[in-house]
Amino acid sequence: MRTISGIVAAHGPFDPLEGMRMLDRLAHRGPDGQGSRALDHAWLGHRRLAVVDLEGGAQPLHDPAGRYWLVGDGEIYNHERLRTELEGRGHVFRTRADQESALHLIEADGPAALSRLWGMFAFAGAEVDGRFFAARDTMGIAPLYWARHDGTAIFASELKAFDPHRRPDVEPFPPGHVWTPEDGLTPFRVLTDTTPTAAPGDSGADPPEEVLAAVRDTLIRAVERFLAADVGVGALLSGGLDSSIVTAIAARHAHRTGRRFPTFSVGLAGSADLVAAREVADALGTDHHERVYTDDELIDWVPEVIRVIESFDPSLVHSSVPNLLVSKLAARTVKVVLIGEGADELFAGYGYYSEIDSDTELHEELLSTLQGLHIGGLQRVDRVAGATGLEPRTPFLDLDVVELALSLPARWKLSGDRAEKWLLRKAFEGWLPEHLLWRPKQQFGQGTGARDVLGEYYASTVSADEFEAERGELDPPLRSREELAYYRLFQRELTGVDPKHLIGRFAGW
Repeated sequence: MRTISGIVAAHGPFDPLEGMRMLDRLAHRGPDGQGSRALDHAWLGHRRLAVVDLEGGAQPLHDPAGRYWLVGDGEIYNHERLRTELEGRGHVFRTRADQESALHLIEADGPAALSRLWGMFAFAGAEVDGRFFAARDTMGIAPLYWARHDGTAIFASELKAFDPHRRPDVEPFPPGHVWTPEDGLTPFRVLTDTTPTAAPGDSGADPPEEVLAAVRDTLIRAVERFLAADVGVGALLSGGLDSSIVTAIAARHAHRTGRRFPTFSVGLAGSADLVAAREVADALGTDHHERVYTDDELIDWVPEVIRVIESFDPSLVHSSVPNLLVSKLAARTVKVVLIGEGADELFAGYGYYSEIDSDTELHEELLSTLQGLHIGGLQRVDRVAGATGLEPRTPFLDLDVVELALSLPARWKLSGDRAEKWLLRKAFEGWLPEHLLWRPKQQFGQGTGARDVLGEYYASTVSADEFEAERGELDPPLRSREELAYYRLFQRELTGVDPKHLIGRFAGW
């Protein structure tokens, strides 16, 4: 399964010392080891967090002859089937690492074979004869950035890895694409505008039980697949619907083997999320851990959080401070955590979706927010986990779940006078106590108490005159004194980064 890692790669003229500096800036992503390989035309570097194949999974990976080399961050779900096929074709595997299946597949069939990989990944690979490629998964769950200048293309897992003089040229590497020097940037499997299937029956009919069962069973399979690891696995439990459903599935699975599933929560004393998470944990019988923080702790962690998440979007900051603190708590006990990210974008969970009354418009908006996750919520999930030595797993963004959800008629996701994500709630009736299953949504930063504390304090650090003078530095303009305060911290922590194409700014904030 996935080992969260830091990767650095370059094609073209490149100083290996620059590569080592970049790897040093990614040490937090891979405390368990480091490796690099220099070829005539390319350089590959890797920082590793060991989760699977603890002894033999060091990178760069290579074939027995030492001709093909690969570094990767990710998880290939169908690696065993691919391995069996490739061994039948004469390929010799050196490790248990799932990413070695990608190495041999691309060795055999070229970068076009990336479409056969099912999972989340960011790869860079090189062959001694001069070939090179870089690629990123369809959802953009695994992070990848690149900068091109004077015939050299440089790739890395985080913005902060790049030397300051490179940062003005850095862009997000597009999800579902592969780059080679010969063919440039080409798609291999992108999240396209899937047309939902027609709803059966009359236009007012609710989804039939078989649809609810398909949603339920597909998510159960994803969660149970994500529980596989050679190290401890737990869940970040906010007490909201998404993390509670994931926890309910994982807890049932653990109970069947006589274990209690670990869960972790944080919040201000008496905050809504902390109370709800405690209730969920009690109802599901999990091994629950929680941390209560103070207003001052929230405020003090913000500069570090902005450096970690590489964003100044207020909604991300509000959720990332408690997310960092709960991840630090979880890292004392487990190395892998399940997270509920993606359910809002698949099942219309955000408040502004309720203002949409058109099936077509809702589907287009859901697709748009999914396509922007890689520079929004997924960026927070990845950076916070990487900074704390954890591997995050996102069952709702398993491609089976995503494809099923996008194929459902959008009108089944319209709120109207019902609770948001009512279809998902209906699918999991009986899995949680009713009052928790139908609890109204709160943003993580709101439910933990972080939004109000941080908003009030950081807005107070910027005067009205300063805001009017500086808000136009970005297009679209900065939206509040609080956002300007965060932007100032971002500029200090990430010197030289141009936020225009790199930083997602949540429209629903």
